[in-house]
Amino acid sequence: MIEEFERHLRGTNLSENTVTSYLFAVKQYSERYDTVTKRSLKEHKTWLIEHYRPKTVNLRIRAINCYLESVRKDAWKLSSVKVQQKAFLENVISEADYTYFKNCLKRDDNMLWYFVVRFLAATGARVSELVQIKVEHIKLGHLDLYSKGGKLRRIYIPKVLQEEALSWLNERGQESGFIFLNRFGERITTRGISGQLKKLAVKYGIDPAVVYPHSFRHRFAKSFLERCNDIAFLADLMGHESIETTRIYLRKTATEQRAIVDDVVDW
Repeated sequence: MIEEFERHLRGTNLSENTVTSYLFAVKQYSERYDTVTKRSLKEHKTWLIEHYRPKTVNLRIRAINCYLESVRKDAWKLSSVKVQQKAFLENVISEADYTYFKNCLKRDDNMLWYFVVRFLAATGARVSELVQIKVEHIKLGHLDLYSKGGKLRRIYIPKVLQEEALSWLNERGQESGFIFLNRFGERITTRGISGQLKKLAVKYGIDPAVVYPHSFRHRFAKSFLERCNDIAFLADLMGHESIETTRIYLRKTATEQRAIVDDVVDW
């Protein structure tokens, strides 16, 4: 079952991560049931719902449905479960904490991590995109990336950040190449960035729950909308396929909602 499915997946354009994820999901099913039947599929779906979050359940269901397609059992495909969206954004670093964080890093002359935080929050880059930034991109003022579908996304480097980064690079004598390097001169891994940000948050007394790479991307979006209420433009800057994905940034964070309620409700 697994070997045949893997051969099928290898013949598709799915990414390696997706192939691995799909194989895991089908293997998980096969460890619980010897055969594939309508009843066992429904029972497995119920078991998934009881043990995992909706997003994970839907990922496993997509994998199983892909398997069913491969064995021409399309009629048995499972329906996905509804993911309930929260009415607020969770664990987004506040503008005050972001300002405090970057100021602490600059004060302590920890310039590498100062610029990690600055680039994440001022460009809206994903951490996987951040590590691709080179000196050449900073000189140019932007970084162009292409998705698998050939769609272009341009990450702009604001003028103030561009000038500050070029001055820093000039001081350390770097004329070209990737800028976010570890002590061995190799690119910092995305996991390494996440781990170090947590350590720095603890050092400066900031809640580690709000200090992770994507939190600064959220901060970029929130701050952008507060200053420029153009959600279509923001969707382009964020690289979102649909503007509906971007609409989440119109919502308040849980902390912001709390403050408004405390301020407004006096009865």
